[in-house]
Amino acid sequence: MSVFIGRDEQLASLGRHLAAVRAEGPRPGRALLVRGRRRVGKSRLVEEFIERSGVPHVYFTASRQPSAEELRLFAAEVAASDLPGAATFAAVTPSTWEAALTLLATTVPTDAPSIIVIDELPYLTGDDAAFEGTLQKVFDRVLTRLPVLLIGVGSDLAMMEALNAYGRPFHQRAQEMVVPPLSPLDVQRMLDLEPADAFDAHLLTGGLPLICQEWSPGLSMWAYLEQALAQSTSALLVSAERALAAEFPTEAQARRVLSTVGAGERTFSTIARKAGGLPQASLSRSLTQLRAKRVVAADTPLSTRPSRETRYRVADPYLRFWLSFLGPHLAEIERGRGDRVLARIRSSWSSWRGRAVEPVVRESLMRLPADARGGADGIVGGYWTRTNDPEIDLVIADREPVATRIEAVGSIKWLDGQPFDSNDLGALVTHRGQLPGAAADTPLVVVSRTGSSVSGPTVIGPEQLLAGWRRL
Repeated sequence: MSVFIGRDEQLASLGRHLAAVRAEGPRPGRALLVRGRRRVGKSRLVEEFIERSGVPHVYFTASRQPSAEELRLFAAEVAASDLPGAATFAAVTPSTWEAALTLLATTVPTDAPSIIVIDELPYLTGDDAAFEGTLQKVFDRVLTRLPVLLIGVGSDLAMMEALNAYGRPFHQRAQEMVVPPLSPLDVQRMLDLEPADAFDAHLLTGGLPLICQEWSPGLSMWAYLEQALAQSTSALLVSAERALAAEFPTEAQARRVLSTVGAGERTFSTIARKAGGLPQASLSRSLTQLRAKRVVAADTPLSTRPSRETRYRVADPYLRFWLSFLGPHLAEIERGRGDRVLARIRSSWSSWRGRAVEPVVRESLMRLPADARGGADGIVGGYWTRTNDPEIDLVIADREPVATRIEAVGSIKWLDGQPFDSNDLGALVTHRGQLPGAAADTPLVVVSRTGSSVSGPTVIGPEQLLAGWRRL
């Protein structure tokens, strides 16, 4: 089955950029920065686009080699490409990036479009402080005058965003594209699952195409897990390892903090304690780094009253699952005892899923129109206090982080065979009375995996949540 389920929007966008290059004008050259987390399919997407476009191209992937070796590999890649002047690089290896990029400009056609891709661009900008300025100079002076689409690809989200930031050499030279993971709806279509089961699959895979590819359509979650845990090289097992090795090659402390958050610790104080008694300054640095890389998210309560009760979570559902159940037990899997790991997942799945699904539910609700949420319009978040009394799953408000109006209060009940019932309703009404900004007539919204046995609140199920991901 095609990897590009759910990628039509990105392919169409790439096509529009290439169409702009085809247009006549004194400066047809365009630059595009493509970012997304590791193993989300950025490179494969660009490769597919190039194949469909049929235009001459060169695709170079940086690899954190010393500069001289990187330039040699670049020259070899250009020499092997189908650019009209590729043979120029067969006889020479430039000694600087300015020389290499300037010479590259002589290899592209002047009367037809071509594509130049630099993958893992942050490797070059991070290891060579002058590379950004060099790229900017060659782009401004030469490449913009040619029908070239220059595509920079990178997984270090913070560095990719910074490339186009104010004060940086490449500021406002490039447009940006974010390649997201496959959505729950994409996962459902790819794996041929029921709506509720599609959310389970999304929590396992994080919407990463490589993992979804090895999951046979129609296969249940437990059957897939049994297969994946029997193979120490399955994408489910190795994807997180490879991503973490690339993101944090030397930062052992950041990895330790991430593992602690992945194990379920959410507050600053408990993370510090469980991570080995880290000093406040050290933990702050690690959390700042993890947030900058978009690996950890920090949530704050949503109400009409300011709050500093920040809670941390692993942003990627798949990485959260891996850190909870797989990473700590890889040695066991390699010994052929994946059955033990599977048993642990079965025993903890319901409680783990109940919390892990909350961010996915909130994002799904954000995509639904107000009339599908009982008329409640605005931002979707949650509310809690230091003592968790109350802890409210859903708050819909007019703005964040401090609202002026609460539109709705809600609950998420994501259990098999247990619909939202009168006891749940009583608890929700009580919690509504404890939420700053809510009133006795503030509407109630319930998201339930298996429906509701009571009337009153607006009830939203898995199928309605998936509708929020449909592209109009």
